[in-house]
Amino acid sequence: MTEAERFLAQNGELSRRFFLSCGVAGAVAGSSFPVVTADPIPSELTPAIEKLESYFTDPDKFGDVSRGNPIPHSLSEEKRKAVGLTRETWKLEVISDPENPASLGRSLTKKDGTAIDFPALLKLGEKHAVRFAKVMTCLNIGCPLGMGIWEGIPLRVILWLTQPRENLRRVFYNGYHNDDPKQIFRSSLPVGRILEDPDDIPPITVCYKLNGEWLSPERGGPVRVIVPEGYGFKSVKWLTHIVLSNLAHANDTYANANNDIDSPLKTFAATLSVPSGVKANQPIPITGYAQVGISGLTKVQVWVSPAGKGWAADDPYFTTAPWSDAHILAPPAKWGGQLAGDTVPNETMGFGPKGKPNKWPMRLCKAHWAALLPGLAAGEYTLRCRTIDAKGQAQPMPRPFKKSGRCEIEATKLIVEA
Repeated sequence: MTEAERFLAQNGELSRRFFLSCGVAGAVAGSSFPVVTADPIPSELTPAIEKLESYFTDPDKFGDVSRGNPIPHSLSEEKRKAVGLTRETWKLEVISDPENPASLGRSLTKKDGTAIDFPALLKLGEKHAVRFAKVMTCLNIGCPLGMGIWEGIPLRVILWLTQPRENLRRVFYNGYHNDDPKQIFRSSLPVGRILEDPDDIPPITVCYKLNGEWLSPERGGPVRVIVPEGYGFKSVKWLTHIVLSNLAHANDTYANANNDIDSPLKTFAATLSVPSGVKANQPIPITGYAQVGISGLTKVQVWVSPAGKGWAADDPYFTTAPWSDAHILAPPAKWGGQLAGDTVPNETMGFGPKGKPNKWPMRLCKAHWAALLPGLAAGEYTLRCRTIDAKGQAQPMPRPFKKSGRCEIEATKLIVEA
Protein backbone atom coordinates (compact mmCIF):
# COMPACT_ATOMS: atom_id res chain seq x y z
CA MET A 1 0.00 0.00 0.00
CA THR A 2 1.39 3.39 -0.97
CA GLU A 3 1.57 6.36 1.39
CA ALA A 4 -1.31 8.02 -0.44
CA GLU A 5 -3.45 4.88 -0.35
CA ARG A 6 -2.90 4.66 3.38
CA PHE A 7 -4.00 8.29 3.74
CA LEU A 8 -7.12 7.56 1.71
CA ALA A 9 -7.97 4.46 3.71
CA GLN A 10 -7.53 6.10 7.09
CA ASN A 11 -9.43 9.27 6.30
CA GLY A 12 -12.82 7.72 5.79
CA GLU A 13 -14.02 8.59 9.28
CA LEU A 14 -12.58 12.11 9.03
CA SER A 15 -14.38 12.74 5.78
CA ARG A 16 -17.68 11.45 7.15
CA ARG A 17 -17.45 13.84 10.05
CA PHE A 18 -16.13 16.87 8.27
CA PHE A 19 -17.01 16.94 4.61
CA LEU A 20 -19.94 18.49 2.81
CA SER A 21 -21.15 16.68 -0.29
CA CYS A 22 -21.63 19.79 -2.41
CA GLY A 23 -19.64 19.23 -5.60
CA VAL A 24 -20.59 20.15 -9.13
CA ALA A 25 -18.83 19.20 -12.36
CA GLY A 26 -18.64 22.62 -13.90
CA ALA A 27 -19.70 26.18 -13.16
CA VAL A 28 -21.36 29.26 -14.51
CA ALA A 29 -19.20 32.31 -15.09
CA GLY A 30 -19.68 34.96 -12.41
CA SER A 31 -20.52 32.44 -9.67
CA SER A 32 -18.52 31.12 -6.72
CA PHE A 33 -17.74 27.43 -6.72
CA PRO A 34 -17.74 24.90 -3.89
CA VAL A 35 -15.35 21.97 -3.90
CA VAL A 36 -16.14 18.43 -4.91
CA THR A 37 -15.91 16.34 -1.75
CA ALA A 38 -16.54 12.65 -1.40
CA ASP A 39 -16.29 9.76 0.98
CA PRO A 40 -13.76 8.21 0.74
CA ILE A 41 -11.19 10.71 -0.54
CA PRO A 42 -11.27 10.77 -4.36
CA SER A 43 -8.58 8.71 -6.05
CA GLU A 44 -7.69 11.76 -8.18
CA LEU A 45 -5.96 13.14 -5.09
CA THR A 46 -3.57 10.18 -4.83
CA PRO A 47 -0.70 11.59 -6.96
CA ALA A 48 -0.80 14.96 -5.19
CA ILE A 49 -0.85 13.35 -1.73
CA GLU A 50 2.12 11.14 -2.64
CA LYS A 51 4.18 14.27 -3.37
CA LEU A 52 3.52 15.97 -0.03
CA GLU A 53 6.44 17.20 2.02
CA SER A 54 7.42 15.02 4.97
CA TYR A 55 5.67 15.70 8.24
CA PHE A 56 8.86 16.40 10.20
CA THR A 57 11.57 18.48 8.54
CA ASP A 58 15.11 17.25 7.99
CA PRO A 59 17.26 19.41 10.32
CA ASP A 60 19.39 20.67 7.42
CA LYS A 61 16.29 21.74 5.47
CA PHE A 62 14.88 24.19 8.00
CA GLY A 63 14.49 27.75 6.83
CA ASP A 64 17.01 30.09 8.44
CA VAL A 65 16.45 33.66 9.66
CA SER A 66 19.44 33.78 11.99
CA ARG A 67 20.72 37.14 13.23
CA GLY A 68 24.24 38.45 13.67
CA ASN A 69 27.14 39.89 11.68
CA PRO A 70 28.70 37.47 11.13
CA ILE A 71 25.95 34.97 11.85
CA PRO A 72 27.24 32.87 14.78
CA HIS A 73 26.77 29.54 13.03
CA SER A 74 29.03 30.74 10.20
CA LEU A 75 32.03 31.11 12.49
CA SER A 76 34.91 28.71 12.06
CA GLU A 77 35.10 25.65 14.30
CA GLU A 78 38.11 27.17 16.06
CA LYS A 79 36.27 30.43 16.73
CA ARG A 80 33.13 28.65 17.93
CA LYS A 81 35.25 26.68 20.41
CA ALA A 82 36.87 29.88 21.65
CA VAL A 83 33.55 31.66 22.31
CA GLY A 84 31.72 28.69 23.83
CA LEU A 85 29.58 27.58 20.90
CA THR A 86 30.57 23.93 20.95
CA ARG A 87 29.39 21.21 23.32
CA GLU A 88 32.91 20.99 24.77
CA THR A 89 33.16 24.70 25.60
CA TRP A 90 29.56 25.87 26.14
CA LYS A 91 28.63 27.43 29.48
CA LEU A 92 25.41 29.06 30.69
CA GLU A 93 25.37 31.91 33.21
CA VAL A 94 22.25 32.60 35.30
CA ILE A 95 22.29 35.85 37.28
CA SER A 96 20.05 38.41 38.95
CA ASP A 97 19.21 41.54 36.97
CA PRO A 98 21.57 44.24 38.32
CA GLU A 99 19.04 47.00 37.55
CA ASN A 100 15.92 45.19 38.79
CA PRO A 101 17.35 42.50 41.06
CA ALA A 102 15.59 39.32 42.01
CA SER A 103 16.51 37.85 45.36
CA LEU A 104 18.53 34.68 44.73
CA GLY A 105 20.36 32.26 46.96
CA ARG A 106 23.15 31.94 44.38
CA SER A 107 24.11 32.95 40.87
CA LEU A 108 25.67 30.66 38.29
CA THR A 109 28.68 32.38 36.73
CA LYS A 110 31.86 31.59 34.84
CA LYS A 111 33.83 33.76 37.27
CA ASP A 112 32.80 31.65 40.24
CA GLY A 113 33.11 28.40 38.33
CA THR A 114 29.40 27.66 38.83
CA ALA A 115 28.11 28.24 35.28
CA ILE A 116 26.34 25.23 33.82
CA ASP A 117 28.39 23.33 31.24
CA PHE A 118 27.14 20.78 28.71
CA PRO A 119 27.89 17.64 30.79
CA ALA A 120 26.02 19.20 33.73
CA LEU A 121 23.08 19.96 31.45
CA LEU A 122 22.94 16.36 30.26
CA LYS A 123 23.17 15.17 33.87
CA LEU A 124 20.04 17.19 34.61
CA GLY A 125 18.50 15.65 31.51
CA GLU A 126 18.87 12.14 32.93
CA LYS A 127 16.03 12.97 35.30
CA HIS A 128 14.19 15.88 33.71
CA ALA A 129 14.49 15.53 29.92
CA VAL A 130 11.40 16.27 27.82
CA ARG A 131 10.72 16.00 24.11
CA PHE A 132 7.82 17.30 22.05
CA ALA A 133 6.83 18.21 18.51
CA LYS A 134 6.68 21.87 17.50
CA VAL A 135 6.47 23.86 14.30
CA MET A 136 8.93 26.77 14.07
CA THR A 137 7.46 29.91 12.49
CA CYS A 138 8.75 33.47 12.20
CA LEU A 139 6.31 36.13 13.42
CA ASN A 140 6.45 38.19 10.23
CA ILE A 141 7.07 35.65 7.48
CA GLY A 142 3.82 33.71 7.74
CA CYS A 143 5.05 30.25 6.72
CA PRO A 144 6.75 27.63 8.89
CA LEU A 145 10.53 27.30 8.75
CA GLY A 146 10.29 23.64 9.68
CA MET A 147 8.95 21.22 12.23
CA GLY A 148 10.68 18.77 14.47
CA ILE A 149 10.88 16.97 17.79
CA TRP A 150 12.81 19.13 20.24
CA GLU A 151 14.53 17.72 23.32
CA GLY A 152 16.02 19.28 26.43
CA ILE A 153 15.19 20.10 30.03
CA PRO A 154 12.57 22.51 31.37
CA LEU A 155 14.01 25.95 32.02
CA ARG A 156 12.46 25.89 35.49
CA VAL A 157 14.88 23.13 36.50
CA ILE A 158 17.75 25.56 35.94
CA LEU A 159 15.88 28.44 37.53
CA TRP A 160 15.47 26.51 40.79
CA LEU A 161 19.24 25.94 40.96
CA THR A 162 19.59 29.66 41.79
CA GLN A 163 17.39 29.26 44.89
CA PRO A 164 15.08 32.19 44.08
CA ARG A 165 13.41 33.78 47.10
CA GLU A 166 11.38 36.82 46.07
CA ASN A 167 11.10 39.75 43.65
CA LEU A 168 11.26 37.50 40.60
CA ARG A 169 8.71 38.48 37.95
CA ARG A 170 10.36 38.12 34.56
CA VAL A 171 13.09 35.98 33.00
CA PHE A 172 15.24 37.35 30.17
CA TYR A 173 17.56 35.23 28.05
CA ASN A 174 19.95 35.82 25.17
CA GLY A 175 22.47 33.98 23.04
CA TYR A 176 25.97 34.70 21.79
CA HIS A 177 26.25 37.54 19.29
CA ASN A 178 29.90 38.24 18.51
CA ASP A 179 30.74 39.87 21.86
CA ASP A 180 28.98 42.99 20.56
CA PRO A 181 26.42 44.56 22.94
CA LYS A 182 24.64 46.17 20.00
CA GLN A 183 23.98 42.75 18.46
CA ILE A 184 22.56 41.06 21.55
CA PHE A 185 19.12 39.65 20.79
CA ARG A 186 17.08 38.82 23.85
CA SER A 187 13.63 37.62 24.65
CA SER A 188 11.73 37.12 27.88
CA LEU A 189 8.82 35.42 29.60
CA PRO A 190 6.89 35.96 32.81
CA VAL A 191 8.26 33.67 35.47
CA GLY A 192 4.83 32.10 35.92
CA ARG A 193 4.97 30.62 32.41
CA ILE A 194 8.35 29.09 33.12
CA LEU A 195 7.27 27.58 36.43
CA GLU A 196 3.96 26.18 35.17
CA ASP A 197 2.61 24.80 31.88
CA PRO A 198 -0.95 25.86 31.05
CA ASP A 199 -3.45 23.58 29.30
CA ASP A 200 -1.01 20.68 28.77
CA ILE A 201 1.41 22.78 26.73
CA PRO A 202 5.01 21.47 26.92
CA PRO A 203 7.42 23.37 29.18
CA ILE A 204 9.74 26.19 28.21
CA THR A 205 12.81 24.14 27.33
CA VAL A 206 16.57 24.53 27.29
CA CYS A 207 17.05 22.45 24.16
CA TYR A 208 20.03 20.44 22.93
CA LYS A 209 18.54 17.93 20.45
CA LEU A 210 16.39 18.07 17.32
CA ASN A 211 14.88 14.88 15.87
CA GLY A 212 17.09 12.82 18.16
CA GLU A 213 20.40 14.43 17.10
CA TRP A 214 22.53 17.13 18.71
CA LEU A 215 21.52 20.62 17.65
CA SER A 216 23.70 21.85 14.82
CA PRO A 217 25.10 25.40 14.88
CA GLU A 218 22.58 26.34 12.16
CA ARG A 219 19.69 25.25 14.40
CA GLY A 220 21.01 27.17 17.39
CA GLY A 221 23.37 24.60 18.89
CA PRO A 222 24.86 23.64 21.10
CA VAL A 223 21.93 24.92 23.21
CA ARG A 224 18.91 27.12 22.55
CA VAL A 225 15.59 27.98 24.13
CA ILE A 226 12.35 26.51 22.77
CA VAL A 227 9.03 28.15 23.66
CA PRO A 228 6.41 25.62 22.47
CA GLU A 229 3.54 28.05 21.90
CA GLY A 230 5.75 30.92 20.72
CA TYR A 231 6.98 32.28 17.44
CA GLY A 232 10.63 31.87 16.52
CA PHE A 233 11.92 35.06 18.15
CA LYS A 234 10.99 33.61 21.55
CA SER A 235 13.15 30.52 20.92
CA VAL A 236 16.52 32.23 21.13
CA LYS A 237 19.50 30.42 19.58
CA TRP A 238 23.03 29.90 20.97
CA LEU A 239 21.89 30.39 24.56
CA THR A 240 24.54 31.82 26.90
CA HIS A 241 22.81 34.05 29.49
CA ILE A 242 19.67 33.98 31.63
CA VAL A 243 18.77 37.03 33.73
CA LEU A 244 16.23 36.78 36.54
CA SER A 245 14.50 40.11 37.01
CA ASN A 246 11.99 41.98 39.13
CA LEU A 247 11.02 44.05 36.08
CA ALA A 248 7.26 43.99 35.68
CA HIS A 249 7.17 44.14 31.89
CA ALA A 250 8.81 42.70 28.80
CA ASN A 251 11.86 44.40 27.37
CA ASP A 252 12.46 42.11 24.38
CA THR A 253 14.63 43.18 21.46
CA TYR A 254 11.84 42.20 19.06
CA ALA A 255 9.47 44.73 20.61
CA ASN A 256 11.56 47.56 19.17
CA ALA A 257 10.26 46.89 15.65
CA ASN A 258 6.59 47.34 16.57
CA ASN A 259 5.97 43.62 17.07
CA ASP A 260 3.45 42.02 19.42
CA ILE A 261 5.81 39.93 21.53
CA ASP A 262 3.20 38.17 23.64
CA SER A 263 0.97 36.65 20.95
CA PRO A 264 1.13 32.83 20.68
CA LEU A 265 1.02 30.74 17.50
CA LYS A 266 -2.03 31.21 15.30
CA THR A 267 -4.01 28.66 13.33
CA PHE A 268 -3.99 29.17 9.54
CA ALA A 269 -3.98 27.28 6.23
CA ALA A 270 -1.90 27.57 3.07
CA THR A 271 -1.56 25.64 -0.18
CA LEU A 272 1.38 23.42 -1.11
CA SER A 273 0.43 22.26 -4.61
CA VAL A 274 -1.92 23.88 -7.12
CA PRO A 275 -1.48 22.38 -10.61
CA SER A 276 -0.71 24.49 -13.66
CA GLY A 277 -1.97 23.80 -17.16
CA VAL A 278 -5.39 22.80 -15.86
CA LYS A 279 -7.86 21.88 -18.59
CA ALA A 280 -11.49 22.98 -18.58
CA ASN A 281 -14.02 20.68 -16.93
CA GLN A 282 -11.32 18.48 -15.37
CA PRO A 283 -11.21 18.00 -11.55
CA ILE A 284 -8.31 19.86 -9.92
CA PRO A 285 -6.39 18.24 -7.04
CA ILE A 286 -4.78 20.58 -4.52
CA THR A 287 -2.89 20.03 -1.27
CA GLY A 288 -1.76 22.21 1.60
CA TYR A 289 -0.87 22.41 5.24
CA ALA A 290 -2.46 23.96 8.29
CA GLN A 291 -0.46 25.39 11.16
CA VAL A 292 -2.31 24.32 14.28
CA GLY A 293 -1.93 27.17 16.71
CA ILE A 294 -2.92 27.64 20.32
CA SER A 295 -6.63 27.57 19.38
CA GLY A 296 -6.51 24.13 17.74
CA LEU A 297 -8.00 22.99 14.43
CA THR A 298 -11.26 21.32 13.42
CA LYS A 299 -11.54 22.10 9.71
CA VAL A 300 -9.72 23.35 6.65
CA GLN A 301 -11.96 24.93 4.04
CA VAL A 302 -11.50 26.08 0.43
CA TRP A 303 -13.37 28.34 -1.95
CA VAL A 304 -12.91 29.20 -5.64
CA SER A 305 -14.29 32.33 -7.29
CA PRO A 306 -13.76 34.07 -10.65
CA ALA A 307 -10.73 36.37 -10.55
CA GLY A 308 -11.60 40.01 -9.99
CA LYS A 309 -15.03 39.24 -8.58
CA GLY A 310 -15.82 41.88 -5.98
CA TRP A 311 -16.85 41.15 -2.42
CA ALA A 312 -18.85 43.00 0.17
CA ALA A 313 -16.81 45.70 1.86
CA ASP A 314 -18.42 44.90 5.20
CA ASP A 315 -17.24 41.26 5.04
CA PRO A 316 -13.44 41.54 4.62
CA TYR A 317 -12.82 38.00 5.85
CA PHE A 318 -15.31 36.33 3.47
CA THR A 319 -17.39 34.90 6.29
CA THR A 320 -20.46 34.49 4.05
CA ALA A 321 -18.60 32.92 1.11
CA PRO A 322 -19.55 29.34 0.07
CA TRP A 323 -16.62 27.63 1.76
CA SER A 324 -16.35 23.83 1.54
CA ASP A 325 -14.51 21.43 3.80
CA ALA A 326 -11.24 19.89 2.66
CA HIS A 327 -9.80 16.57 3.82
CA ILE A 328 -7.53 16.77 6.86
CA LEU A 329 -5.11 13.90 6.35
CA ALA A 330 -4.39 11.28 8.97
CA PRO A 331 -1.03 10.93 10.76
CA PRO A 332 1.61 9.71 8.32
CA ALA A 333 3.00 6.20 8.25
CA LYS A 334 6.45 7.72 7.64
CA TRP A 335 7.31 10.75 9.74
CA GLY A 336 10.45 11.96 7.95
CA GLY A 337 12.85 14.39 9.61
CA GLN A 338 15.66 11.81 9.59
CA LEU A 339 14.26 10.27 12.76
CA ALA A 340 16.06 7.07 13.73
CA GLY A 341 14.07 4.18 12.30
CA ASP A 342 11.53 6.75 11.10
CA THR A 343 9.99 6.36 14.54
CA VAL A 344 8.87 8.99 17.03
CA PRO A 345 11.12 8.60 20.11
CA ASN A 346 9.65 7.05 23.24
CA GLU A 347 8.12 9.41 25.80
CA THR A 348 7.58 12.21 23.31
CA MET A 349 4.83 14.40 24.71
CA GLY A 350 1.54 14.01 22.86
CA PHE A 351 2.40 10.52 21.57
CA GLY A 352 1.47 7.10 22.91
CA PRO A 353 3.84 4.21 23.64
CA LYS A 354 3.74 3.05 20.01
CA GLY A 355 4.65 6.44 18.62
CA LYS A 356 1.11 7.33 17.59
CA PRO A 357 -0.31 10.79 18.40
CA ASN A 358 -2.85 10.87 21.22
CA LYS A 359 -4.89 13.53 19.42
CA TRP A 360 -5.04 14.66 15.83
CA PRO A 361 -4.40 17.27 14.57
CA MET A 362 -1.79 18.14 17.20
CA ARG A 363 -1.64 21.66 18.55
CA LEU A 364 1.51 23.72 17.93
CA CYS A 365 2.28 21.48 14.95
CA LYS A 366 1.02 21.20 11.39
CA ALA A 367 -1.41 18.99 9.52
CA HIS A 368 -1.70 18.27 5.80
CA TRP A 369 -4.92 18.62 3.86
CA ALA A 370 -6.18 17.90 0.35
CA ALA A 371 -9.20 18.87 -1.73
CA LEU A 372 -10.56 18.18 -5.19
CA LEU A 373 -11.84 21.23 -7.02
CA PRO A 374 -14.63 20.66 -9.57
CA GLY A 375 -14.10 20.91 -13.28
CA LEU A 376 -14.28 24.60 -14.18
CA ALA A 377 -14.89 26.56 -17.35
CA ALA A 378 -11.86 28.17 -18.97
CA GLY A 379 -10.83 31.39 -17.27
CA GLU A 380 -8.94 32.89 -14.34
CA TYR A 381 -9.96 32.12 -10.77
CA THR A 382 -8.90 32.83 -7.19
CA LEU A 383 -8.48 29.91 -4.80
CA ARG A 384 -8.69 30.68 -1.09
CA CYS A 385 -8.22 28.47 1.94
CA ARG A 386 -8.86 28.99 5.63
CA THR A 387 -9.07 27.14 8.95
CA ILE A 388 -11.77 26.73 11.55
CA ASP A 389 -10.27 26.40 15.02
CA ALA A 390 -11.45 24.32 17.96
CA LYS A 391 -13.71 27.15 19.15
CA GLY A 392 -15.40 27.50 15.78
CA GLN A 393 -13.52 30.67 14.86
CA ALA A 394 -12.70 31.12 11.18
CA GLN A 395 -9.30 32.38 10.07
CA PRO A 396 -8.02 35.07 10.45
CA MET A 397 -9.95 35.50 13.68
CA PRO A 398 -9.55 35.83 16.61
CA ARG A 399 -6.27 37.74 16.09
CA PRO A 400 -6.16 39.13 12.55
CA PHE A 401 -3.34 41.62 13.13
CA LYS A 402 -0.07 41.06 11.26
CA LYS A 403 2.25 42.17 14.04
CA SER A 404 1.00 39.31 16.21
CA GLY A 405 1.74 36.69 13.56
CA ARG A 406 0.60 36.55 9.97
CA CYS A 407 -2.62 34.68 9.28
CA GLU A 408 -4.33 36.45 6.39
CA ILE A 409 -6.47 34.28 4.11
CA GLU A 410 -4.26 33.06 1.28
CA ALA A 411 -5.39 33.88 -2.26
CA THR A 412 -3.83 31.78 -5.05
CA LYS A 413 -4.19 32.42 -8.78
CA LEU A 414 -5.69 29.51 -10.74
CA ILE A 415 -5.83 29.50 -14.53
CA VAL A 416 -8.04 27.01 -16.36
CA GLU A 417 -7.21 26.54 -20.04
CA ALA A 418 -9.75 25.85 -22.77
